[in-house]
Amino acid sequence: MDLVVLENGLDNISFLVLFLTMLIYWVGAAFPTAPYLPALGTAGMAIANLCVAALLGARWLEAGYFPISNLYESLFFLTWGITTVHLIAENMSHSRLVGVVTAPVAMGISAFAALTLPSEMQLSEPLVPALKSNWLMMHVSVMMVSYAALMVGSLLAIAFLVVTRGQHIELKGSSVGTGGYRSRNNSTENSRYLLKRNDQQSEIEPQLTVDNPSTVVSLNQSNSSGNTAVLDLITPKTLPVESLGTAPTLSPQRLSLADTLDNISYRVIGLGFPLLTIGIIAGAVWANEAWGSYWSWDPKETWALITWLVFAAYLHARITRGWQGRRPAILASTGFVVVWICYLGVNLLGKGLHSYGWFF
Repeated sequence: MDLVVLENGLDNISFLVLFLTMLIYWVGAAFPTAPYLPALGTAGMAIANLCVAALLGARWLEAGYFPISNLYESLFFLTWGITTVHLIAENMSHSRLVGVVTAPVAMGISAFAALTLPSEMQLSEPLVPALKSNWLMMHVSVMMVSYAALMVGSLLAIAFLVVTRGQHIELKGSSVGTGGYRSRNNSTENSRYLLKRNDQQSEIEPQLTVDNPSTVVSLNQSNSSGNTAVLDLITPKTLPVESLGTAPTLSPQRLSLADTLDNISYRVIGLGFPLLTIGIIAGAVWANEAWGSYWSWDPKETWALITWLVFAAYLHARITRGWQGRRPAILASTGFVVVWICYLGVNLLGKGLHSYGWFF
């Protein structure tokens, strides 16, 4: 079979599979008790991942170089990265909501590449001299995988903000804590959740609540100091009156889901940030080899640095300052826009040293 025909078939199949997978995840979110839908969604993502991998492999055989030199190839490589990170995040969280937010983005990217780009932009072409280097695979592939991980982490942060409905929720514990919301008697109805640290017993801060509070639950999450996660029952009369009147209202299911999204978003961004760092360093070495300078303040380089600073600030706030919940989620959400500007926005201008094989 002609490799070009195979590529055209695979890109359309991957789009169709991702579209059906998106519908499966959305239906599963609307009907949580529906059987087999989570497994079908995961299977759909895995099939799409394999289809895109086969597409890139066929392009590699056809062109004779690593397929990441133009917009069409990089979009499908990004789709492959997002589906891969999705499978990792879903395995860690066991939550179908991961696919609710990642499947539409992966589907949209593949649709843009397969159905919107002109056919001449989908063809493989000989590499320009500056790209004929082994650094092409090292630098660009690592950067693209880091973009995929940071996008997925940012999408989960956006989902956290949606689930919590914009209410002020701060989970003040370990950034990598297992979280979880349960009481010793396994009864969380009509309960008020409060988060406090073991080393701050005198501080009782209202953070997470549910309807009709009659019992207060104080959660001491594990942290780096060795504190363990404990749920203590406290009578409402031990709380300040103003605390009871200002706490937001959420169901136990939303509390548990918010905790999962917060934790998985942090872990996925923690995966993407080191890859972004390695990719920037590899790009600097390649730039010195190709142009005689490690850093030229090219628009792409500048936005890569901005992206690095945004997510460095996010991780610093999580690890050093102990931020959790709404504030870091807002920061990560802005990172989603910054990543897209870095990846695609600056190339739309057609200026700079990174404009090979794009629109202009």
